[in-house]
Amino acid sequence: MEAKKKFIPVHELEVYRLARKLSSMAWNIYERLSFQQRKVWGDQMLESIDSVGANIAEGYARFHYLEKIRFYYISRASLSEGVDHWIDLGFERCIVSDQEFESINRLKTDIQVKFNNMIKATYSAKNQPKADD
Repeated sequence: MEAKKKFIPVHELEVYRLARKLSSMAWNIYERLSFQQRKVWGDQMLESIDSVGANIAEGYARFHYLEKIRFYYISRASLSEGVDHWIDLGFERCIVSDQEFESINRLKTDIQVKFNNMIKATYSAKNQPKADD
């Protein structure tokens, strides 16, 4: 008899926890911005980074495998937008410090690896025979 898989709440997923940590780091940057910086750069930076965790949560709650994977890809793209574009631009404009830039990029790499593993595992689960097959 096969053991039943245990449901893991989204808040316990490592990739989700790392995405929330990234959001916290982005918020710390956002809080110190002037109104003009928030309007021009900060709002878009924060929205793209916050959408990483939001799309993980939405995808994780979806029933069909391919729907889940679609949201994970969207989340991974938001990670790239948030860090590779907005954080990089903020670093170039001296809004983001050297230490923040390095920490965020290390975290981004960790999240990307987790995303790739999660997408691969979801594809694998899709291809597993069902118990009633």
